Order: sequence, then structure tokens, then C-alpha cells
Amino acid sequence: MPTDERDNIRDYLGVKEAAELVGVSPATVRNWERAGKITARRNPMNGYRLFQRSDLEQLLEDIRRSGNQEHR
Repeated sequence: MPTDERDNIRDYLGVKEAAELVGVSPATVRNWERAGKITARRNPMNGYRLFQRSDLEQLLEDIRRSGNQEHR
């Protein structure tokens, strides 16, 4: 694996870490992935879901924006 790909592993979070970042339960993160709200990659060694930090941050921004529009 090239060095730049290994360095990018820091940009990914497991289910538990993703849930903590977004402020929901791990089950909710898994449900969102199944529903297509967020994309999960799979760890090639163990098959665990990995979520890109930038995808989760975008999801949070989308949630914030939709909340602000509802209160206008």
C-alpha cells in the first residue's frame, strides 16, 4: 500500500468513533449506512465499516442546515 493511502487511514472512523462525532448511537450510524445516508468503506483486513470523517462532517452540516430552514 502506498504511503499516502496509509496516511489517509486517519481520515476514517469506525462505527463507535463516527457515532461519537455525530452524537448518535452506533446502531443509528449503521442504520444510516444501510439507508444510504452515509457511505461506509470496509476494512480489507476485517470487514469492519469505516466512515470518512469528511462525509460525517458533511452530514452534520446538512442536518444543521435543514434544522435552520425548519425554524424560519
